[in-house]
Formats: sequence, structure tokens, C-alpha cells
Amino acid sequence: MNTERLMELKEKYGTPLQIYDTDTLKEKMHTFLKSFQTDGIETGVIYASKAFNCKAMLRMVNEEGLYLDVVSGGELYTAKQVDFPMDKIFFHGNNKTLAELEMAKEYGVKYIVCDNAMEAEVIDELWKDAEKEIHVLLRLNPGITAHTHEYIVTAHVDSKFGIALEDKEELMGIINMFQKNEKIIFEGFHSHIGSQIFEAKAYEALIEKLMSYVKELRDVYALEVSMLNLGGGFAAYYTEE
Repeated sequence: MNTERLMELKEKYGTPLQIYDTDTLKEKMHTFLKSFQTDGIETGVIYASKAFNCKAMLRMVNEEGLYLDVVSGGELYTAKQVDFPMDKIFFHGNNKTLAELEMAKEYGVKYIVCDNAMEAEVIDELWKDAEKEIHVLLRLNPGITAHTHEYIVTAHVDSKFGIALEDKEELMGIINMFQKNEKIIFEGFHSHIGSQIFEAKAYEALIEKLMSYVKELRDVYALEVSMLNLGGGFAAYYTEE
């Protein structure tokens, strides 16, 4: 962007002014979409709107073919204002309020990432009389520590997020409850092992652990899992420049 254009924006909007380069944003989106394409399985890329949520950004996310992750009623409301397709929204978050879940139900959000057993019971009760089905992913804590700063690691055994993968009895109890509800479609699992991850081996370990559990569910309980959400966490490189 040249100086003349910058001065035009300054005169129009005043300062301080934060400017985003849409060409760069679209390039990054296309890189992710291209990198995760495969003939073997159906894939999708989800934009975490908590990173930057405004109408223009969400319109771009939709236009470029990404799904959307929201973690609050406010983020969901913004998505609604730009007519973001509700069947491409994942309602995530470890502390959803009843009002937010009711909003998701009213708006017709397709996917919810369920964080814990208490929330599972609320979802089960709330959707018993729903007009539209809800597709649910259970958030797992796989007990994997990625090599990141200790304060932003979110999936080792002591983490407060998700249900421990080792707690098979609790997990099966929740899955069985969902399967008894005609309005709930249990899709699979979500897991997030941290942020600022530079090593792909952390994701390899996560996939191996999750797929081992998926195989166990299929072999022991004849339960087919159709979706895995592996979270985010790719590192941003910072330099002296």
C-alpha cells in the first residue's frame, strides 16, 4: 500500500487506524485450503473468529470457502448479521451459557463442540424438542503435551479443558446419552493440544492417539466416528524485523 493511499485512509477514518491486507489474508486462507486437501478423506478448514471478528472478515471467510468457529454469543450474532451459513459454523468454547446455547438452537447452528459432561446434559435436554438436529463433537483431552510455553499448553493430563481420553466410562456414558436423543447426531471428537506449535510430530502423536480410540469404538462398540477436529495451534514466526 503506497503512502498516498494510507493518507486517504487516515483522512477518512482518523488515527490510530488498524489496516488489514485482504490479499495477504486470502493468500493464507488458500494456503491452508490447498495444504489440507486429500483424495482419501473429506477435509475442511475452520477459521477461529476469536482471532479477529468483524463483519468484513466473516464475509471474506465465507467467500473463500472456510468454515467458522465461534466461542460466544457475540461472535455468533456477528456471523448471523452477515448471513454466514449456519451449517458451516462450529460453536466451540468451554464455558457456554444457557442463553448462548439457546441462541445456537434458535439460529440453527449445525455443529457444537461439547466441552464436558455437564454441558452434554444441557445440550441433551435443550435439543429434545428442537425442530432441527444438532451435530455434536466431544472435546477430548488426549494427554499430549506439545513443546510450547507452559502457560498456553491446553491438553496435558492436568488441563481443565475437555474430557480425559483415559476416562472411557464417562465418554461412553455421554455418547450413549446422545445416541438416545433423536435430535442429536454424534459426529466424533475435537481436541486442541496447544498454541505456538512448530513441530508437526505433536499432531502426528495426536492423530495416532485419536485414531486408536476411534478404532476401539468401532471394534468394541460397533460405533463409527465420522469427524475429527484437530484444533489449531500452528506457530507464528516472529523476527527482529
